[in-house]
This record gives sequence, C-alpha cells and structure tokens, in this order.
Amino acid sequence: MNKSVLAKSSAVVYVIWGLLHLQAAFLVYKLGASLDSGMVQGRMLQHAWNLLFASVGAIGIAVTLNWRNTRNGYWINTVLVSLVDLGFIFFVLVPGLVPMWPGLLGPVTWIIALTLSTAAYVNSSASSLQLT
Repeated sequence: MNKSVLAKSSAVVYVIWGLLHLQAAFLVYKLGASLDSGMVQGRMLQHAWNLLFASVGAIGIAVTLNWRNTRNGYWINTVLVSLVDLGFIFFVLVPGLVPMWPGLLGPVTWIIALTLSTAAYVNSSASSLQLT
C-alpha cells in the first residue's frame, strides 16, 4: 500500500481516537460534576481535563504531522495515545470497571492507528534508505 495512503489513514484513525476520547472527557466531567465536593471530585475533573487535552493534542498531531508522515508526529502520537490507552486498559478495563464493549473501542482504535502509522513510517524509512 502507498505510504501516503497509510499515513493519511493513520491520521484519520487518530482523529477518530481523539473524538472518542473527547466524548470520554465529557462523560468523565459529567461524572465528576455529579460527585460531592472533595478530593474524588477534584481528581475526576482533573482526569476529564487530561483526557480533553490529550485528545486535542492527538488530533492536532494527527492532522498536522501524521498526515505528512513525519518522524516527530509518529513518535509523539505513539507515546501520547499509548500512555493514555494503557492507563485505561490497566486501571479501568482489566479490573472490569467498564464493560469490554464499548470499553475496547478506544484501544482497538489506538492499535489500528498505531499499526497504520508504523507501516507508513517503516515504508518511509525504507524508501529513504534506498536512495542511491
């Protein structure tokens, strides 16, 4: 598959991941706002804030850097999105605090985006090595 198509496809999937997590940020905010004032409420609101900005960051990186298949875009979204979803998997999904479906939607989207961006990045790196 064309590396440009792979890169653009990964960017689209990263945007979808970001949109899913914007929705999650809103739902976490609503949950936090429903709690009594205190440390638990503050931590939930902080988590909503973190999800909001991780989502906006991932979307911004996807449309500016992943779309063009840049090395920095590849690594920034790989690390950012992986850290966000691994925390969710370890601390929410595996303990069974949410049902597997739709809980797996974010991690599946992450794996698809990561696979596409890795394929684009590897193809791009291999192409640059063949320049002789």
